[in-house]
Amino acid sequence: MQTRKLGNTGFVTSAIGFGCMGLNHHRGPAKTEAEIIKVVHGAIDAGITMFDTAEVYGPYTNEELVGKAIKGKRDGLQIATKGGFHITPEGNEPDSSRENLIQEVEGSLKRLQTDVIDLYYIHRIDPTRPIEEVAETIQGLIKAGKIKHWGLSEASAETIRRAHAVEPLAAVESEYSVWWREPEEQIFPMLEELGIGLVAYSPLGRGYLTGKLDTNASFAVNDNRAELPRFTKEALAANQVVLDLLQKIAEEKQATMAQVSIAWILAQKDWIVPIPGTTKIERIQENSGAAAIQFTPAELQSMNQAIAQLEIVGDRYPQSEKERTGR
Repeated sequence: MQTRKLGNTGFVTSAIGFGCMGLNHHRGPAKTEAEIIKVVHGAIDAGITMFDTAEVYGPYTNEELVGKAIKGKRDGLQIATKGGFHITPEGNEPDSSRENLIQEVEGSLKRLQTDVIDLYYIHRIDPTRPIEEVAETIQGLIKAGKIKHWGLSEASAETIRRAHAVEPLAAVESEYSVWWREPEEQIFPMLEELGIGLVAYSPLGRGYLTGKLDTNASFAVNDNRAELPRFTKEALAANQVVLDLLQKIAEEKQATMAQVSIAWILAQKDWIVPIPGTTKIERIQENSGAAAIQFTPAELQSMNQAIAQLEIVGDRYPQSEKERTGR
């Protein structure tokens, strides 16, 4: 597995990371703890070194599972987690107060069974608190040796700039894929200018870009795709044009649609790290194979032009989450 450098703060990781959310959260009935640990070990064996989790996944249980899985295998791994929420049974609201972040970092360290977090994100921006104040809190946590690097998740270009001016960001985490290219408009130029990396979550469109979902797909309890506008039967049918394009390219490259989707992300910028998630070891091996796929400049230009002409049907999030991210 090749490595990539995220930002100018010295954060180096595998070119493809692992999104841990779906191990037990928002992707249907969870496997047993032993099965989940086996999957994480399979990812490590495949050369993946960055594992991305969050306090709210579960909540708390996802970090606990990752902590158990990496125990005894911590050396050489980069653990990324996210905080900045006030978690209650009624729901989660952004809370990036100094007191809350310090408490959350301590909780994450304990659950992850580690003494330092390699990359700590503010999961969603707290509109009640200046981002400069948040950056100063993070700065203190870095000086205290609790975290090594920090980032923002789903943040605007303006917020990124303001945060970076106080404490340099290693990465911004954002959804980015063949069917969600919005970050290219304002976020990419900002990251390029400031020397910040991008961690691309949902690089396979929450499974859609693998070609393994159709209009008959049903989503079980604990699978948030049932609530997403882009996963209605009408949207799934209308977006078949995306899969048709990927299938054509996959055949030309003698690869799978998933591999083409991930390879396309890797080809956009050398400071992007996609983090596909799965509960199947064979899918880990498939996804990891994307790093070997190369596009010529002409092939990439042709693909980008074809993707730009696609009209994607359905919002990526329901209105409540769009209001939270502003996107």
